[in-house]
Amino acid sequence: MKKQLTLLFGGDTSVGEDSAKYFEGVNEILDQADFRILHLEEPYVSEVTEFATANRTTDVLAPLIGKVDLLTMPANHFYDFGERGVKDSIDWCRHNGIACCGAGSNITEASKPAFIEKHGVKVGVLAYNAVGPKYSFADENKGGTAYVNFIRAYIPVSELDQKNTRLEQDVYLLKEPIRINEDCMAYNFADIESYDKMAAEVYAARQLCDILLVYFHKGYVHKPITVAPYERLISHICIDNGADAVLGTHSHILRGIEMYKGKAIYHGLNNFIMWAPQLSPLFKGRILDGEFSHNEEHIRKRVERFGFVPDPEYPTYPFHPDSIYCMTAKLVIEDKKVLSYRFIPMKVEKDGAPYVHGHTEVGQEILDYIEKITRGASLNARYKWDGDDVVIS
Repeated sequence: MKKQLTLLFGGDTSVGEDSAKYFEGVNEILDQADFRILHLEEPYVSEVTEFATANRTTDVLAPLIGKVDLLTMPANHFYDFGERGVKDSIDWCRHNGIACCGAGSNITEASKPAFIEKHGVKVGVLAYNAVGPKYSFADENKGGTAYVNFIRAYIPVSELDQKNTRLEQDVYLLKEPIRINEDCMAYNFADIESYDKMAAEVYAARQLCDILLVYFHKGYVHKPITVAPYERLISHICIDNGADAVLGTHSHILRGIEMYKGKAIYHGLNNFIMWAPQLSPLFKGRILDGEFSHNEEHIRKRVERFGFVPDPEYPTYPFHPDSIYCMTAKLVIEDKKVLSYRFIPMKVEKDGAPYVHGHTEVGQEILDYIEKITRGASLNARYKWDGDDVVIS
């Protein structure tokens, strides 16, 4: 048995045209690790359909074979192709020897942990969608994603005065208020029964493996620094019930790291590989509704909603300017326990591909950014270089 094992957990992953080239900057770290886990951001289907071009078929996933051991799937977009997208994605994983979790043909299947075992160490992963939309959630008779539920309430604007500012501070607040008309604003609050169910699932899964990781699709999308109170709450609940680390994506921008009871919470890994030319102002071609368009209206609404203009010099990576900074979580395992929590700094270049950076000028630039967002979110992690890794304490 190897004395020390390494586990990598990468962020949002979506590939398409010429998918192999986007892995060139990360193949080496994947080859060197013992356990390799990524989050699959979108579903793929087995053949071209009315709504899916060749770049959304399972053929483009080929570069993951032999490089990835497990994929998490509970994303807000994972029901974009309905039941078929969920089924075809899972079937592709099973056919190619890749474990998966967080989605299924019903809620029982979607909620099951997945396990990978190497060198006598068994790693378990649970994965949850914590942002919706609710139609993507699986139930007893419908496929979709595992989830942490929430309750939406509409609060009259007249009530949102100083005497009610506690609403803004409530630890159960899920999202920023969203104005729905001149009279009300919408708030999302946690469903406590759902949190209890999640806690029980984490506890049960921990009894079946040596190392347990919990993944959440969570947080504010495209918004720098901010970690919502509910993100910390669900992460703490998982560690209290046996998780060895909590990892999140969805925001498409990095988040800081928190240490809780000696265990790491990676609040947002950002993207691992994201191919999304349809979101670029330069895009011309078929979009999901089947029309041919230069996408002008969609881009305009996206700019209004999120407050940034995609850089045209990143035609396949049209995200927030800070989104070029990424990380891959790295856990060092010894004697069936996590010996140290680390991350590998990465930066996305104009070709849309991520590249690994060690203790270099660019690596330090990425670390400086992570230091800034960690402090900005009032998180407690501290960082130091150990060779080309960054160790978290």
